[in-house]
Formats: sequence, C-alpha cells, structure tokens
Amino acid sequence: MDSVPRIRAARWADKDHVAALIADALDPSPLATWLIPDPGPRRRILTDVLGIWVEHALFYGDIHLTDDATAATVGFHRYRPIPPPANYPTRLGDTAGAHSERFDLLDRLLATDRPTEPHYHLAFLAVTPNARRSGHGTSLLSHHRSRLDQVNLLSWTSTTSDAQSLHARHGYTPESAIQLPDGPVICSMRRNPLHSDIQPTRSTTTEDQTSHPRLRP
Repeated sequence: MDSVPRIRAARWADKDHVAALIADALDPSPLATWLIPDPGPRRRILTDVLGIWVEHALFYGDIHLTDDATAATVGFHRYRPIPPPANYPTRLGDTAGAHSERFDLLDRLLATDRPTEPHYHLAFLAVTPNARRSGHGTSLLSHHRSRLDQVNLLSWTSTTSDAQSLHARHGYTPESAIQLPDGPVICSMRRNPLHSDIQPTRSTTTEDQTSHPRLRP
C-alpha cells in the first residue's frame, strides 16, 4: 500500500512546475484535444495558458502540492468577485494563438454555470501520468475537504465525467453538464457546507468569465 503523501502549500518558485504538472496530466485527455487539436504545440500551449492561471491563484486562491511534487490542486477564493488575470485577453492570444477562441468559449460556458454565492472554486486537480493510482488525488481531495469543513464553505468544481466518482466519494454531487461543441462533456459538481441550507444558484453576470475546469486525467 502506498504511504499517504505529505501535502504543502505551493510557493512562487513552484509555479512553473505546477503549470507543467497540470499540462502533463491534461495533455492526453479529450478536453486537451478539443482545445488544441494539433498535438505538435499542444503541450507547450497548455503549459503557457495554465501558467497564467497558476500565477493568478497565488494572488487570489491557493495551490497545494504533494511532497513528491507529482500532484497538485489549484483553487480560487470566490468569497467575493475577483478580477481576471491581468491583461488576460492579450496574454491568452499570445500563448494560444489560433486556439484562443476555444479557451475563451470554455471560460464563458463555465462562468455562467458557477454559483453566485461565496464559494471555493476547485479549478484544477492534477496527477502526473507516472503517479496515477498512487492515491495522491484522493489525498489531495481529503486535505481539501478538511480545510473547507473548518470554514464551513461551499465548494464548486467542473470536471470530466471519468472523475465524477472520485469527487462523489468526497461529498460532491452532480449539478449540470456542459456539452462542448464537437467535444467532451464537462460536469459541474457541488459540495455543500456541513451546516448550511444554501440553495444552488448560477452566475447571471459577465463578471470574471475566466474560469477553468477542474482537470484530472
């Protein structure tokens, strides 16, 4: 049986590694293929775009890593509206080029599906291919759940259908599904606070239409 990994908060020096880690995990997925059909530049573009969001999370959220740096969570503190990354449209265009439209479409679809009440947005959960089935994803979600329960906070994530069962084991329930045009289905999931009767609501504004799905291969 694999030992339970230690989990630590990421530092600024970890940001490039975390972006590359998530890109490694996402690269073979149907979502990555939909975003960037050409496999040649896919890994580079994913890393560059993810780097924007990892950097943003260090200002407006948090990042946690296993001690062997093979798995990570990236989340945003949406207790109140937060701005998009600085100069995001320009930076996205510079990094994704002709693929920017699909990233932008994904952003907009996910933003309209998100709750309007204060919540923690679990944007990414990623495990590198060589660390799959190690229990690292489960350990990170357990750590995440423990932190949320201490502050009694709603959590929201968007994931691919193959990761729904993992989230369900940690208290998430399916909310809605987004069918990407000629692409995969993205599943939204919600974990209510321990002591709350909050009812689901959806964003109805264009504020901060710049989220990404919780990504796990």
